[in-house]
Amino acid sequence: MTKPIAIQGIKGSFHHEVAQQYFNPKTEVVECMSFDSAVDSLLQGDTDYIVMALENSIAGSIIPNYALIDNHDLSIVGEYYLDIQHNLMALSGQSIASISEVHSHPMALLQCKVFLKDYPHIKLVEAKDTADVAKQISEEKIKGIAAIASKNAANLYGLDVLAKSIQTIKHNETRFAIIKRQNHQIERKELNKASLKFELDHKRGSLATILNVMSDCKLNLTKIQSLPKIETPWKYAFFVDVTFEDYKDYEKAQSIMQLMAENFKVLGEYKNARL
Repeated sequence: MTKPIAIQGIKGSFHHEVAQQYFNPKTEVVECMSFDSAVDSLLQGDTDYIVMALENSIAGSIIPNYALIDNHDLSIVGEYYLDIQHNLMALSGQSIASISEVHSHPMALLQCKVFLKDYPHIKLVEAKDTADVAKQISEEKIKGIAAIASKNAANLYGLDVLAKSIQTIKHNETRFAIIKRQNHQIERKELNKASLKFELDHKRGSLATILNVMSDCKLNLTKIQSLPKIETPWKYAFFVDVTFEDYKDYEKAQSIMQLMAENFKVLGEYKNARL
């Protein structure tokens, strides 16, 4: 029996939209109000996969999610890029002038910062989920408060869209990872991307040496993210994404990097959604 997919947020959220598009429109989901609770549902066996946002083209990386994947030994088995269109929505019969507060997820507020600056009378309030705010406004008939969420959320919860596509950059994308407890087997010929994690000594040239190995082995570095090690000041873990045309090139680079770096770990090998 297929288990449901864990998402951060509720139905109508962008995570829900990714679950529908990556798997299928009728995919059953478990609604989680935090990424931590989504991970818990996976570790407890209540779900088979998590849909987890990792980075946005405007706001950048969601660093704590890298740590969640690493700390719980989870595997990235796929990815999905979603065009994020934020909409300002409220109960029917209202205008932007009548709105005193806008509630939404911090990332959504950040991505709509320029639009919101034009309305200094509006107070910005952070919430756990975009769609959940829309649902609360609808169910509790709250006037004077608007949500920033997807068009799907507006349709699902019967709200009027006061302003469309209000994100700062119109071409706004979020990269979502598909997470599993352990990696599933994919034929090597289908693999063309990997996510890796390693630590390096805090000394001159250590990172450059690793990057040269990747280049020499014909790997294309598409992402690099450092994360400080709390227990060891001024030492960092690096999370990188690489793409490759030949798995043998990646395999060669991996074996060299394992010898050169500390705590080397493969977080996932999967098919790049962009190639």
